[in-house]
Amino acid sequence: MNYEFFLAKRIIGSKAYKSSISAPIIKIGIAAIAIGIVVMLVAIATGIGLQQKIRDKVVAFNGHITISSFDSNASQESISPISKKQKFYPKFTAVAGVNHIQAVASKFGVIRTETDFEGAYLKGVGADYNWTYFKEFLVAGKLPDYTKGRNEDVLISQYLANRLGFKVGETFQMVFPKDDPEKLPNIITYNIVGIYNSGFQDLDAQYVLGDIRHIQRINKWKDDQIGNFEVFIDDYDQLSTKSIEIYHNTPSTFNTQAITDKYASVFEWINIFDKNIYGIIGIMILVAGINMITALLVLILERTQMIGVLKALGSNNWSIRKLFLYNASYLILLGLFWGNLIGLSILFAQKYFKLFPLDPSVYYVTEAPVYISMGYIIALNVGTLILCLLMLLIPSYIITKISPVKAIRFE
Repeated sequence: MNYEFFLAKRIIGSKAYKSSISAPIIKIGIAAIAIGIVVMLVAIATGIGLQQKIRDKVVAFNGHITISSFDSNASQESISPISKKQKFYPKFTAVAGVNHIQAVASKFGVIRTETDFEGAYLKGVGADYNWTYFKEFLVAGKLPDYTKGRNEDVLISQYLANRLGFKVGETFQMVFPKDDPEKLPNIITYNIVGIYNSGFQDLDAQYVLGDIRHIQRINKWKDDQIGNFEVFIDDYDQLSTKSIEIYHNTPSTFNTQAITDKYASVFEWINIFDKNIYGIIGIMILVAGINMITALLVLILERTQMIGVLKALGSNNWSIRKLFLYNASYLILLGLFWGNLIGLSILFAQKYFKLFPLDPSVYYVTEAPVYISMGYIIALNVGTLILCLLMLLIPSYIITKISPVKAIRFE
């Protein structure tokens, strides 16, 4: 039998241990571990959750990768049309990991009412459009259907609807100016069938989703001409690799652009979250480790006589150090238990009850999103346990300096 583990259990279970001088310090050490785990769990869950939520919202409007013609147009408006008659459309089989490709086009226009006006892009989509993301964003009405004949149904953002006083079922006119100012603009009356709110105000303020056939008619394009293709992939982590593969599997006249390049400032901002998370984890583990070192030193000091007796009976230094490390492990595990219980309770409460709102103009989301995965929870707990124990190896070395004779006489 492992006698060090046996002695550690006896010490932990004794009443004297729970009412000893070191008891308050031990409780502080356990509390430090618990608070550290709570902070780390919240930091990781909200950091990753915010990254994924913002990323998904940008992808919803643009896809992971955009395929378009080479031109100098820096705006969102589709200027140079490309044909849908491509080998990679409607199924991009040449590159593994591509799950969907859709044809779209954009046209700038002005929404006009009796008392107000607002500039926006009509994003033209067709029967191949992936509405998965917008099903989640939908707050009123329904999604438009463009699988049949050309129609005037549109999906408008809640941001624009609130600014212009629109509701589901109402109509509005959208004016599309022509390049030649002497020519009359195109005016189309649209029906609002649905209102969406992605929480990403910068994008919500720009886009109205409508039938791509209107843009084809206004621009005098052929039925098979569109503005660009949007590609969706299975694994976001392979975005750079897939972007290069797609580029090499499209005609030389086409350009590909990953979403991270198109919205570089947004993705640079959310990548900073990783550094913040690592910083918080490092600080919390350091604080918890220092508290546990203090608790271990007090335990050693309190049981100096016992150390002397064990040495006199023939125990070596490493055996006695193991005894105290077992004791410290129990305290760390106790702190981990309470930290996980409190931390996961907070995360699940936020996930299902949305307790903590955020300003969408700053964070692009209306509430703090959380990402809960057993993978990072287990890794965080195991990592904290191992790092704290490694930190405790140094103070436990003090046991080797204790003389059995002096320790037995120690009061």
